[in-house]
Amino acid sequence: MAEEVSPVTRQVTKGNVETWSQCVDVRLEEVEDCLVYDRHGVSAPFKKLYQDRRAVIIFLRNFLCYSCKEYVDDLSKIPREALEDAGIRLIVIGQSAHHHIEPFCSLTGYPYEIYVDPQRCIYQKLGMKREQIFTNTATPSPHVKSGVFLGQMKSIWRAMTSPLFDFQGDLYQQGGAIIAGPGSQVHFSHFDMNHLDHMPITWLLQLAGVQQTLDFGDKPKILHV
Repeated sequence: MAEEVSPVTRQVTKGNVETWSQCVDVRLEEVEDCLVYDRHGVSAPFKKLYQDRRAVIIFLRNFLCYSCKEYVDDLSKIPREALEDAGIRLIVIGQSAHHHIEPFCSLTGYPYEIYVDPQRCIYQKLGMKREQIFTNTATPSPHVKSGVFLGQMKSIWRAMTSPLFDFQGDLYQQGGAIIAGPGSQVHFSHFDMNHLDHMPITWLLQLAGVQQTLDFGDKPKILHV
């Protein structure tokens, strides 16, 4: 068994964030009453997730997507005290049926809040992309370790061995990330262009108010800024 490597502390400048993505204009008032469902199928309005305190909300493509799975693998490594000290909620939202939540959390070890938007109400009203766009200048996700071929084979195998054979969400739907709250204030937003266009977790936490966040790169180092 490979030795588990914990992420290390580093600081990131705002300039680095701006080279990754421009902020998307988001109006939460348009989606605040959309329903999300927890792992038990209990519904709640979307606004409940961010109305009381700041929340980092990450929208996934689908639970079978290998790049989303590896992204959430890294989310699961975030120390709880880092979130608690900053007063931040970490929330993942998928677009499958709620009964896929428990197996996905068991697979990734993700211990924080997770919901689904099975009708893609939030995805559609916010204008998240339903296609993949690749550019020559795109920066690859630092959280995806598998190559495309191996990653797709892993996704297919998980679909074939799932008790309920389905794709656990729209295969063409892309995700994104929002930092919001308290109230309807949006501090940052990013809509993925493709399955590798995740906002780096380190930068998301930095923007959400964590002064020292985590670096999941293969060759981490401490940066003084």
